[in-house]
Amino acid sequence: MGSVMDRPGFADLAGRIVLVTGASTGIGAAVARGFAACGARVAVHYNRSAAEADTVVATIAERGGEAWVEQADLASPAQAAALVDRVARRAGGLDVLVNNAGDLMWRGAVADADAELLQRLLDVNFASLVAACRAALPHFRARGRGVVINTTSIAARNGGGPGVVLYGAFKGAVSTLTRGLAKEWARENIRVNAVAPGTIATPLHDRLTPPETMRAIVATIPMQRAGTPEDCVGAYLFLASEQCSGYITGQVIEVNGGQLMP
Repeated sequence: MGSVMDRPGFADLAGRIVLVTGASTGIGAAVARGFAACGARVAVHYNRSAAEADTVVATIAERGGEAWVEQADLASPAQAAALVDRVARRAGGLDVLVNNAGDLMWRGAVADADAELLQRLLDVNFASLVAACRAALPHFRARGRGVVINTTSIAARNGGGPGVVLYGAFKGAVSTLTRGLAKEWARENIRVNAVAPGTIATPLHDRLTPPETMRAIVATIPMQRAGTPEDCVGAYLFLASEQCSGYITGQVIEVNGGQLMP
């Protein structure tokens, strides 16, 4: 992970209070480690993966960083809002909110999705993100600035891969919300951007994407490989850094190995 000096372009992140949701594994874990490497104070959120979240925090601590775990079930927007408030109270404020938590949950045809599944997909991938943003606003106002970075997806632009149309639809809503909030909050010195990962090798794909489907997807990527969580980290740090992106808001950075070039 290295020290702050290993990432001189992001030195202004030192001391910033950062909440990363869905940070026990995959992209969120890598992003949490990346912020800590820059000297940020990082709240590592998890839902069920307590041991994995503890490992992320332990790794950060071993390398001289500061992090702690926070649990919440983001199938509940109320818990999402409470999580943000809890982190701000514990740390004495909030500077950066990374809304990374999300889940494919299921692969299947839209016609086969029942109302319960639809509601859970909505809550986890969109409603809780909205709740977290709303809860962060007063904490940003108290500091006179703030940064929101949402994790959307390549699926927001291409309609999703086989059996994940609903996931793609809600990620499309995340991208639209990102642009809309950027307009609403710009005058309050709050920047809102998003990162759209493509096909990234994470536990989510291990759980829900058959190997043959993954091979077929990778074959469409010009760089001829799936991405890694670490491939995504720089985009989040860039968007959080005022010195690197202080005049950037309402944007979605695509990280997909050339799979989609909008």
